[in-house]
Amino acid sequence: MKINQFADVSLRVLMLLSAVGDDLLTTRALADAVGTPYNHVSKSVLRLSQLGFVEAVRGRSGGVRISATGRTLSVGKLLRMLDDRSDLAECHSGKGDCPLVSDCALRAALLTAREAFYASLDPVVISALPTKKQMGPVFVTLGTRPPG
Repeated sequence: MKINQFADVSLRVLMLLSAVGDDLLTTRALADAVGTPYNHVSKSVLRLSQLGFVEAVRGRSGGVRISATGRTLSVGKLLRMLDDRSDLAECHSGKGDCPLVSDCALRAALLTAREAFYASLDPVVISALPTKKQMGPVFVTLGTRPPG
């Protein structure tokens, strides 16, 4: 299975925010730290805020931080919430519908496989993913220290 770019950016943002603890980070700093364009990160932060996984603080010294709900969020749950594809196969397209779509067993098999993929990621809590070794260079980029 392959996750979409939006989900990938969102996972990176949540991993980074969980690693910095309660510190506020600007969207620009997040973008630099995860190596992703600012506009992609800002869209991700907006959606994560709408879902309640990050808290946004406005103002001159504002930024975002992971929420209590975000700290307990699993990879599987987040991917389910961000996946907006109804079909994994191109059953319906601008070029016309697949002639087999009316009684297709492949669609059901692919949906089952996608759910199995998400279910395998349900026990994986996003905030448990970042390691000290992995985050060291990120903290240098941010000009900060690891919490604690």
